[in-house]
Amino acid sequence: MKVIIAEKPSVARDIAAIVGAGNRKEGYLEGNGYAVTWAFGHLIGLAMPADYGITGFQPENLPILPQEFILTPRQIKEGKEYKNDPGVMKQLKIIKELFDKCDRIVVATDAGREGELIFRYIFDYLKCTKPFDRLWISSLTDSAIRKGLESLCPGSEYDNLYLSAKARSQADWVVGINASQALSITAGSGVWSLGRVQTPTLAMICNRYLENKDFKPQTYFQVKLHTAKNDTQFAAISTERYNTKQDADTILERIRSSESVSVINVETKQGSQEPPLLYDLTTLQKEANSRHSFSADKTLSVAQSLYEAKLISYPRTGSRYISDDVFAEIPALIRQLSAHATFGYYAKMLSTKELNRHSVNDKKVTDHHALIITENTPSELSADQRIIYDMIAGRMLEAFSGKCTKEDMTVSLDASGVPFTVRSSVILIPGWRAVLNAPNEEKGEEDNDAPVLPNLSNGDILPINGTDLLEKQTKPRPLHTEASLLSAMETCAKEVTDEAEREAIKESGIGTPATRASIIETLFSREYIQREKKSIVPTNKGLVVYLAVRDKKIADVSMTGEWENTLNKIATGEMNADTFHKGIEVYAAQITTELLNSKIEGGNQRETCSCPKCKGGQVVFYQKVAKCNNESCGLTVFRNKSCKDLTDGQLKDLLAKGKTGIIKGFKSKENKPFDAAVAFDADYKMVFSFPPKAGNSKKHR
Repeated sequence: MKVIIAEKPSVARDIAAIVGAGNRKEGYLEGNGYAVTWAFGHLIGLAMPADYGITGFQPENLPILPQEFILTPRQIKEGKEYKNDPGVMKQLKIIKELFDKCDRIVVATDAGREGELIFRYIFDYLKCTKPFDRLWISSLTDSAIRKGLESLCPGSEYDNLYLSAKARSQADWVVGINASQALSITAGSGVWSLGRVQTPTLAMICNRYLENKDFKPQTYFQVKLHTAKNDTQFAAISTERYNTKQDADTILERIRSSESVSVINVETKQGSQEPPLLYDLTTLQKEANSRHSFSADKTLSVAQSLYEAKLISYPRTGSRYISDDVFAEIPALIRQLSAHATFGYYAKMLSTKELNRHSVNDKKVTDHHALIITENTPSELSADQRIIYDMIAGRMLEAFSGKCTKEDMTVSLDASGVPFTVRSSVILIPGWRAVLNAPNEEKGEEDNDAPVLPNLSNGDILPINGTDLLEKQTKPRPLHTEASLLSAMETCAKEVTDEAEREAIKESGIGTPATRASIIETLFSREYIQREKKSIVPTNKGLVVYLAVRDKKIADVSMTGEWENTLNKIATGEMNADTFHKGIEVYAAQITTELLNSKIEGGNQRETCSCPKCKGGQVVFYQKVAKCNNESCGLTVFRNKSCKDLTDGQLKDLLAKGKTGIIKGFKSKENKPFDAAVAFDADYKMVFSFPPKAGNSKKHR
């Protein structure tokens, strides 16, 4: 008998249907010489310090560097104690019984670093010695599963991938445990969390936030000139900036005294623009955040559901290319989109043309190719699934379309010795841009409001039809959004100032496409960061942590990037995992010493306000609620009301004055936006307060 082990029950059912294992048993399916069982993600992980006999946070115990790591089943918390998850223990018993009976195992966990680790930790924990083969597929369609089962590889071929996964797991344990305990000891109270990737990511957010907050805007002035030719009006902006209004007014008067402006130079360039590459996970997450305000975690979750529904290829991919053999399937997939409500017409047209091979490169396909749709046509999709599916389908059509041809014009003008410039861009052949008929950030459209210019020639003399004085201010780099943070994590070299370090890590980021979303979510759950509209900003707690560690090795982005590079090399057999681990142990000892000798102040400070209900307690502000610290009072104010999170300032107004100002952006049960104040009723329940309309009294609801 062969045992196939999948990562989750839904995948196991799909595989069981292919191999003919139709008899349902407790924890597995069997039939036709197969038993198909499953995990529930990570059933086995690395044990906590208590399992090594180390309890409490004591400086003398640090650094904790196990000679041999102990594997333990996933645990759950009951009260103040942790115990083995009963459901996990039950499934592990079933898996062990099947492993003991079988002749050979087929590993069908997700085909990637973490999927390999999930199986190998189970295999090692159960002390199994049975031979195993690897199913490596990039989609869960029936044809992909069949093809994969016909070309299984010996499990030993993925030993280096496992060594890389184990090295990552152990490094995260060593760094996270030691750094977190050291910082908690230094703080003197509370439990603090640091991590190998988590902390450099927090540093990126805090760096940008403080840079933005400390930015001192500089006022400058420019002159805008209005002119026309052959009834086509356009405006040009002065090339120079003027630091004082007096200088700008002098220039403005000079121009106003002139009756005409001269065309000095007309430069026209015609060029073509390749279509964007196919999506990898990070690019999909960035664009879903920019276009639809999806969090990285939400995008991954929705994409995973589409993958498990056999509608898209494996989502946790880091490649934006496909191989030649996959390219052979693309024409049929494009024809399939001919019935698509949005892209149908374009798909029919593209199916008659030669496809662009810009996204086809065997050498640039990593463990999995770029995201594409499968041959299965979706029937019923949720609204979120439809958005992500259409993004992937639309990008696929773009990627295999022809180039976009544009004509860019730059015109230099002169008015009384003052230089002006105006630019325009005209699309001559839309090519791939016709799919969505709209540019986006990645596609490189710098100025979507560029004017349409008349036919201009050197020496043209044009009338001055008016002038404006523009007062502007220099702007800081914007606060991070999830989209920009994902970019920073993906290309962390751009965040590194040292040129040698930047060159060393230019091919790597921090985290992986599969883990970046969970890293960001961890920072939210630790209450280190919070959302302000689309922006991500640190909380007081997050800033306290950052200020304590910003000059320490634990926050070093370049070192974390180098580690990701090393882990990739372990997976390909170019680096030795033991050497990497020894380096991690040295690093853990260094950061432990640094953190134990550092200072952390204000870590447990939270915003507070006098309690309006009991008059004696203090209302403490948390991430999701504000609660009175007087247990007999019980006043609890939830931040979120009708899809809107109240800010600290709005909570203070509510608690101190009994009412906030008008807040915009609430949503009704019918998902319609409305504006209102929030007030307390007689029982200190939150109610809406609407401004009185003409002839009406104020209402509450």
